[in-house]
Amino acid sequence: MPSICFYFQVHQPFRLRNYSFFDIGQSDSYEDDKLNEEVLNKVSEKCYIKTNRKMLELIQRHQGKFRISYSISGTAIEQFEKYRPDVLQSFIDLANTGCVEFLSETYSHSLSFIHSKDEFQRQVKKHSDVIKKYFNQTPRVFRNTELIFNNELASFIEGMGYDGIVCEGVDRLLGSRTPNFLYNSVNTGKIKLLLKNYRLSDDIAFRFSDRGWKEFPLTIDRYAQWVHSIAGNGDTVNLFMDYETFGEHQWESTGIFNFLDALPAEIMKHPDFNFKTPSEVIDSYPARDTYDAHDFISWADMERDLSAWLSNSMQQEAMKRIYSLESEVKACNDPQILNIWERLQTSDHFYYMCTKFWNDGDVHKYFSPYDSPYDAYLYFMNVFSDLECRVKALRKKSKKEMIRSLKRPSAGSRIIEARVVTSAEELYSH
Repeated sequence: MPSICFYFQVHQPFRLRNYSFFDIGQSDSYEDDKLNEEVLNKVSEKCYIKTNRKMLELIQRHQGKFRISYSISGTAIEQFEKYRPDVLQSFIDLANTGCVEFLSETYSHSLSFIHSKDEFQRQVKKHSDVIKKYFNQTPRVFRNTELIFNNELASFIEGMGYDGIVCEGVDRLLGSRTPNFLYNSVNTGKIKLLLKNYRLSDDIAFRFSDRGWKEFPLTIDRYAQWVHSIAGNGDTVNLFMDYETFGEHQWESTGIFNFLDALPAEIMKHPDFNFKTPSEVIDSYPARDTYDAHDFISWADMERDLSAWLSNSMQQEAMKRIYSLESEVKACNDPQILNIWERLQTSDHFYYMCTKFWNDGDVHKYFSPYDSPYDAYLYFMNVFSDLECRVKALRKKSKKEMIRSLKRPSAGSRIIEARVVTSAEELYSH
């Protein structure tokens, strides 16, 4: 009996303001609060409120047989808390149905696994805590930022106690195989991989309103026919997409909400099909084969790799610099500094710096609040420079206070104190 597994990414970054060189040392106001609130309100009205209402209606109409899952970033939850508590409550209402699963991820939607395993673990734990707080669930399935995945991640996540990971079904790794089965990873035990069926997912997420698409307009009966054709050659059809597909990327005028409204009933007309959450899929079906991802993959762009965030020298330098500050930030023991540093890890900042297809007006340009990727890099590095100065100042102050607190010892141990002073002075002389 094949299952439909719906997973939706819900994420909003804290966008930086146009922070100039002359702001460095003068202002610690880094984020564009006005823009962040405007964007969240727009997406809330066009997508979150309407779609959550529709999802709740579908769950009730189909008496719990319609089941879905979400991964909501910590930065999105913080913005719901700050600007739209009604949106947060609507997700809580969905959680209370018992038909919705919430997945785990990095709190700030970061690429921390690539650069710092300690920071990665910290963020995953922080995110799990906030999911428990609001939705009363302890996540069993992990979703890394933008479905970034490799064999090492699978082994690491298994060690953290998770049962499954959602990731991209990449053709070059699957070969002639289908994404419609569960897979194991290399050098792991029980953890299972749910692979995105990108063709059927993107038919809704990207092609639904494309008048140049040969299948336009996409009717509900034709789509259901495509799904039903998998019967006998798959256990699960994993439809993974941005939640903003509904109402924001595909406007209400395209008929996307009518399509969503009719989808569960049309799928379940076939007696062999049902809807399951990711953990239910894992509990229901065995892994059929091994999915071997030596290199990092993702669901971004045609390459399905890390090039959306790390393809040019600006991105690489910005990423390197922000993680170079980790030990100093954490040594400050200052929650505000840690929070700022954490938000600067958000993958969107580096996505905005991508130059791959900028001249073609691609999706990177659509999402960016800046005039160019060079502006994105400039403002980010200016903010980083100011934060770096603040961190160094805090560390210097802390060292001086530590030195003053040392008791004046006898003459025999004053040499040791002198060495401590010299070491501290050398540390902050650069």
